[in-house]
Order: sequence, then structure tokens, then C-alpha cells
Amino acid sequence: MNPRRKMWIFHGANSSVRLSSTWTQWCLRYAAVLSLLCSPVRTDDACPYSCVCARDSGTVTCRDGEDTEVPGDIPEWTSSLILRGRNISTLQRGAFMSNGSELDMTILSLSYNGIQAIEPYAFLGLPRLRLLDLSHNQLELISSRAFHGLPDLRSLYLNNSVLPSAAAQLSEALDTQTLQNLHRLELAGNRLRSIPMLRLDIYNLHALVLVNNSIESIGWENVTNLYQQTRLRVYLALNPFRCNCGLEAFYYWLKNSSQCADSGHLLCSEPEAKRGVPVEMLRGDDVDCMNENLEAVSYVFLGLVLALIGLVFLMVLYLNRGGIKRWLNNIRDACRDQMEVYHYRYEQDSDPRLANVAV
Repeated sequence: MNPRRKMWIFHGANSSVRLSSTWTQWCLRYAAVLSLLCSPVRTDDACPYSCVCARDSGTVTCRDGEDTEVPGDIPEWTSSLILRGRNISTLQRGAFMSNGSELDMTILSLSYNGIQAIEPYAFLGLPRLRLLDLSHNQLELISSRAFHGLPDLRSLYLNNSVLPSAAAQLSEALDTQTLQNLHRLELAGNRLRSIPMLRLDIYNLHALVLVNNSIESIGWENVTNLYQQTRLRVYLALNPFRCNCGLEAFYYWLKNSSQCADSGHLLCSEPEAKRGVPVEMLRGDDVDCMNENLEAVSYVFLGLVLALIGLVFLMVLYLNRGGIKRWLNNIRDACRDQMEVYHYRYEQDSDPRLANVAV
């Protein structure tokens, strides 16, 4: 074969191999770019899995899932987060800190999630939160620092959430300077027996909802606090008030103040004679501790007088027992003589022979 022809064939083969290699590289690069474009790359602004996002309004809604924790990929643009129907049993420390950074969230709704415990600093990272809804959960453990880190909180809803075992813990959790800007507090349907705040002057409350609890009376200390908070409106309907002396301070506050917005719906449950009577329709004598105490004292005094009279009577009987005995004997003898006379006359009247003689 011609040497030139051999060289041409050799160079042609090399060029075809080189062309094939270049084509393969281009195909691989195109495939890599295509895969990057089509792959679901996660960004900070993406919507969390199983949630619905509306970026225009800044709302993220996550409903009816089996997740046991708060989503950890909440977008930074979120202003309203609604978690409902999940299985979040515990709110852990910093549960809402997205990648360790704070969020500009202002509304957080966590109702119907079966939450049982709130750990310390659970809402850390939400310094601008204004509304927190924890209604319809099953809170058994509330840390005393549960609501720390919420300086701008205005509304706190805990309706039908606090179990009796956590009532005392709730009082400690609310007794914090962190909530000094709180305007509205709702605690309806929690079987509370008293107002769970020892002081009301540390808040900026405008509305306190205590409807449908187990409050029987409100003592002097709480009434004094209510007198001082003139801007506060209290809602107390559907509570079993015990209308006795212990209700005196609250009764006069109710009559002299317009702070109870539903005062016409406050009814007595005890005593039986006053059941169903509106508290504001009671008379002053019904809750007057002085009259009630005087009445009790009068009964005691009457009992002592009767006991003294009885004792004097027994002493008189004892000292005159001899004369009384003679008197009783004389009465017995007189009765006996009289009975003998009656008996004798009866025998004569019953004898027919004496009857004929008489005729």
C-alpha cells in the first residue's frame, strides 16, 4: 500500500476518535446542567414541605400533618405562621429560630396541635411577635420562662388549653416583665378557680377573658388590683359564683364599676336558695360579712342562754327535791283516795239489792 494512503488513514482515524470524545464531553456537560435545572434545589425562600405559602401576604399555613416538630425551614419573609392539626407534643427551646436567625413573624397560631409542654425560651427568635394563639391544646407543663423573649406580644390566647395540673405553672409563667405590653389575655374554658395573675399592674391589659371557668369568688387582693386597672375590661360569665359572705368585695366592685363587660350574665350557683340569681341583683345583706357574723354570734348567744336556763332549772329541782317528793306523794295519796271513793260508789250502784232498797 502507498505510504501516503496509510498516513491519511491513520490521521483520519485519530480525528474521528478526537471528535467522538469531544461530543461525549458536551453531552455530559449538557446533562449536568439539565439535571441542576430540573432538580428541586432548596432555597431559603421556598415553602416548607406540606405547607401552603402566600408570599404576597407573608402567610405560611401548615395543616393536618403527622409532624411532631415545628418546621425547621420557615421562610424568612414569613409574617404569619399557622400550624394546625399537627402532633407537636412539645415546644422546645428556640423551636421557631430558622437556621439560628430571628424571624419578623408577627402572628403565630398553634391551636389544635396536642401541645402538652412548653419548654423555657420556646419562642426565642420572635422578638416582633404580636399575637400568639395556643388555644385547644393539652398543656400539662408550662415553664416559668415559657414566654420569655416576646417583648412586643399584644394578644395571648390560651382558651381550653390549660389542664388543672398546669394552672399554678401558668401563674408563674405569666408573672414576668416580658409580657408588660400584653393587651389581651384569653383564658376561657380552663377550669381555673381564680385569676392566675398575682399582679395586674405589670401588664398593659385592656381585656381579660375568664369565661367558663370554675371561679367561685374573687378575693380582696384581686379586687384591689381590678380597681387600680380602670382601663381593663373583664369577662366572667359562666362561672359558678358562691353568693355568700366571701363574695362581698367582688359584689361591691361589680356594683360600683363598669369594668365587667358581661356583668348581667354572672349567676349564683350556691346557696340553693339563690341559684340562678344574677350576682348584681343581690342585696347588700346577702353578702354582708358583718350581718352574717352577727347572725352566727346571735345563734351562739341564744344557745348559751338556753343552756344556762336549763342548768338553773335543774339546780332548782335538785335543791327542792325533798319538797317535790312530798308534793308528789300528797298528789298520789289524794288521787288514791279519790279513786277509792269512785270504786265504792260503783260497787253500790252495781248491786241490784241496794238499788231496790233505794227505790
